Amino acid sequence: MATTEAKAFAELLTELKDRSGQSYGALAAKLHVSTSTLHRYCNGDAVPAEFSAAERFGRLCGAKGEEFVELHRRWILADEARRRSRAAAPTAAVAAAASVPVADSASVEEQAAESPEPGLDAPAADPSPSQRKKRLYVTLAAAAVVVAVAVPAIVFGPLNDSSNNRSPVASEVSEGGGASKSGSPSSSPSASPSPSKSPSPKASPSERATPKGGASGSGDTGGGKGAVAGVPVTVNTKPYAYENPCSQHYLVNRPATEVPPPPNEPDAPGWVGALGAVSSGSQFIELALQGTGSETVMLNELNVRVVSSDAPLAWNDFATGVGCGGGVTTRAFAVNLDAGRPDVAPQGGQRDFPYKVSESDPEVFQISANASARYVSWYLELEWSSGGRAGTLRIDDHGQPFRTSGAKGRPSFHYPMGGTSKWETAPVNDPNQFP
Repeated sequence: MATTEAKAFAELLTELKDRSGQSYGALAAKLHVSTSTLHRYCNGDAVPAEFSAAERFGRLCGAKGEEFVELHRRWILADEARRRSRAAAPTAAVAAAASVPVADSASVEEQAAESPEPGLDAPAADPSPSQRKKRLYVTLAAAAVVVAVAVPAIVFGPLNDSSNNRSPVASEVSEGGGASKSGSPSSSPSASPSPSKSPSPKASPSERATPKGGASGSGDTGGGKGAVAGVPVTVNTKPYAYENPCSQHYLVNRPATEVPPPPNEPDAPGWVGALGAVSSGSQFIELALQGTGSETVMLNELNVRVVSSDAPLAWNDFATGVGCGGGVTTRAFAVNLDAGRPDVAPQGGQRDFPYKVSESDPEVFQISANASARYVSWYLELEWSSGGRAGTLRIDDHGQPFRTSGAKGRPSFHYPMGGTSKWETAPVNDPNQFP
């Protein structure tokens, strides 16, 4: 049964589809999905596992900047509702399976307790056939309960395991000045080579209200009111989002003959990890923030923390596409990593912090970090507060810093669509080549 959130997401998909004038069959062919699958998306019976599918749908239907933001917001809510319903299914199955057998076995045990226990001077009589049947029934009932509990746990357990999350999340959290649990090297504002801003007085541990038992933890704190004692906000990070299909460049320490074809956006993290690639010239990061409960969470500040800043990498520059057309994306914030003290600056009329989020009201931030003269390892630090609690949330790439390098003067290659299916040297006047 479709959730309320899935229906709201489907309504926007249907509105975009109707406005485009394209048929389900035509759109499905361009999206490389079946027509029935697309029908289910637009009816609210199914939700795409990745937002990239909905984003491509929006582009094909001519969606504008604000419509992409609203589409992403509704997808986040629909995806979270789907996860909650999956998590609730094992509990309901166990309760239904265990209710009848437990009651029957209890009555059999009561009958056994009422029968007199054999004395020491009288040998115990062999159980009658009816008693043996009752004992066999109790044994089978107990086995049924064990199976009813174990099977859902095995099947559904991986769905609720935060280690299987398909996207990078905030890796480090501190509350009330608590120490971090992350295994990656941590740079405090005082130890960072070039922090973006001086820590404000409210960031001081002595001035923070720390809840009982407050400590560091994973940024993926789960959902619902059960996380009230922990961090009340989650961050889903896409460190290799595409501002448009041709915008991304990567530096790779390999010759062009050893580099596979450029990836689509969903495959970019695996491509980057396999090659040890580094974002070239600019890195476009998308953050989806959502509260874990009904209470409002204030997002007070987003700071840049620099781990290291060195000369640009002397590697080859590879463009993700040539001649594939531009996209429509709102650039909300920018970071100049060449600056002595990089900070997050609003762009295009976007207002600055603070913002508010809750479970039903998420936010999507798009951040473009640029470097032309330096190779910078860095991460973001989000300051939050809710009620009498406050803390900071580290945002990075799977526990490692983001890495962005300038590419001025480096050999540049592109992969023309419909060409020879291999990397070619980019022309000097290629507008997609970073200077």
